[in-house]
Amino acid sequence: MNALNRRDFLKTTLAASATAALAGAPADALGAGAPAPGRDYYELRAYRLKAGASHALLDGYLERALIPALNARGIGAVGVFTEPDAKDGPAVWVLIPHPTLESVADATAALNADPAVQQAGADYLESPTKDLPGFDRIDSWLLLAFAGLPRLAVPALARERKPRILEMRTYESFSELKALKKVEMFNAGEIGAMQEVNLSPVFYGQALVGRDMPQLTYMLCSPDLETHKRSWAAFGAHAVWVRLKNDPQYADTVSRITSRFLVPAAYSQI
Repeated sequence: MNALNRRDFLKTTLAASATAALAGAPADALGAGAPAPGRDYYELRAYRLKAGASHALLDGYLERALIPALNARGIGAVGVFTEPDAKDGPAVWVLIPHPTLESVADATAALNADPAVQQAGADYLESPTKDLPGFDRIDSWLLLAFAGLPRLAVPALARERKPRILEMRTYESFSELKALKKVEMFNAGEIGAMQEVNLSPVFYGQALVGRDMPQLTYMLCSPDLETHKRSWAAFGAHAVWVRLKNDPQYADTVSRITSRFLVPAAYSQI
């Protein structure tokens, strides 16, 4: 399969996945019942690390090859994070925002065939077997931004290169319809309440492709853990949240919550 056919195949496959995942969705859950113009797609990657292994080669590839190539293609701030208290083994997490589904397909198909990427990332991409880059596999999810926060919001702390922590939360649901109701709940006021109490949301995404489906994932930013805890306490008392959590239509929308506290890499753009 040549490069052009690979790109066409990926575009067709990703579009079909998005359409299937969104078919029958309530209009108020997704803004228009379909992927709307002006909403990001996110690729969330987890490079699953080998126990005790260095990920210096991976960091070099991400910093000097992948991120510059993505930025050159018009893809905005890219986040790279580690998880000190890892929930399911050590990993390097990478968040890549895309303005369109076509951008996802084009980058996936073409990026590592780019001579500039191959040159800048040679130590990683051409690493001998005995010097493998320190990870076993890459998990990946494709997410669609919520209507309530349609574009990635780069935190002021990141723009100013100040210390920060990020909490990434994943909500799994009992069924596809329950997952859509939880998305609707966020769009109905939960996002706004989080913004008002300075939880500083970075993104909210409905998972279209990936493991542990159906689910959604979102990320929050704070200067430190104590400030973050105070903001969560204020959110818990917020009138909008109290109203939403007691609304029967949103009962039993979440079956499992996974919370991860992440630390940005020195070169992370988020």
